[in-house]
Amino acid sequence: MRVLIYGGSFNPPHLGHIRSVQTAMAALEPDRTLLIPAAIPPHKTLAEGTPDRQHRLAMTALAAEAIPGCEASDLELARTGPSYTSDTLRQLRRRYPGAELIFLMGTDMLLTIESWHEPEVIMALASLAIFARETGREGQIAAQAAHLREKYGAVVYELAGEPVTVSSTGIRALLPQRKGREYLTEGVYACIIRHRLYGAKPDLDWLWEQAYGYLKPTRVAHVQGAEAMARRLARRWGADETDAAEAAILHDCTKKLDREEQLRLCEKYGIIADKWELENPELLHAKTGAAFAADLFGAPAHIADAIRWHTTGRPGMTLLEQIVFLADAIEEHRASYPALEAIREAAFEDLDAATELCLRRTLAFLEGQGETIHPDTARTREYYLQKLEDKGALPVPWAAQE
Repeated sequence: MRVLIYGGSFNPPHLGHIRSVQTAMAALEPDRTLLIPAAIPPHKTLAEGTPDRQHRLAMTALAAEAIPGCEASDLELARTGPSYTSDTLRQLRRRYPGAELIFLMGTDMLLTIESWHEPEVIMALASLAIFARETGREGQIAAQAAHLREKYGAVVYELAGEPVTVSSTGIRALLPQRKGREYLTEGVYACIIRHRLYGAKPDLDWLWEQAYGYLKPTRVAHVQGAEAMARRLARRWGADETDAAEAAILHDCTKKLDREEQLRLCEKYGIIADKWELENPELLHAKTGAAFAADLFGAPAHIADAIRWHTTGRPGMTLLEQIVFLADAIEEHRASYPALEAIREAAFEDLDAATELCLRRTLAFLEGQGETIHPDTARTREYYLQKLEDKGALPVPWAAQE
């Protein structure tokens, strides 16, 4: 029996790790392959902002799913103290007596292995399988392998394959810039975004791919229009354009759900529906959408709040909240309604005036239809009307009071 072992911080596990394991498995044909994240790596300090042990184990397990026959192990995470390879191999020897243990490592680890804790134990308990991290070091690898064979009686397998060039450090730097997705499996990336590990922000193309599944086909054009308008307004008013886009992409993520489904989400997320929302459950999608976006996509508070208030608005909205509120109302695919053009024009001149006019038009429409008006809508309109008065500005009229 052969057991292939690959240890590391896996912070995060990436396609380079996966390619190395696949190369080793193809060459060595192990019966079992274990990915073992280290709790406390002896040779380096975990980077600031490193996820906790459970998140690293979860990511490693998701990476292992991409490799048939591979599994993640919590062997080192369950131990206290430094994650010494010799201790891990002792545990594995007891678990797999008589098996050939093969420890997979990169060039740098091979060249420094004699400085490790109990290197003679490592090479007595396990064979070494070496993959290159960069080209041009073949001579060093061969010389070190020969040295280890002679001094320790080590068994060393030199693996052929393309060098691994991507690094976890580089990926961690890319993730807060909405980049780096291409170096990770889908499962690992989704986990990172859901928990916003490493300060990650979602790649917006990826976010759209996820959002499609939560939208009715007839709503896709509206959401695309809302994203485009949110970006334009963010550029005009100095807000973060990608945050505005993220909020707009997710703002209707639960809108297609019926009353019972909305109420189930309310129960799941501890949302209390007021009497106006119970009478008009469509209003609930703002609350449930904010909670759902935070749960599934890790939307931070300022983005979740922009989703939460995009329907009724609220007094004292943040800049991002106002942008998403207006983008939803005036995006290019909206069917024409009274005051639409006036609101669009005002949105690039005075956000408060545009917000007041949008709310005024909503109130007029609801009153005309005899529909229930949520008090948040009325309070928000009064707030922005007063704000205009306080700064000496007049409310914007709409043409001929259409």
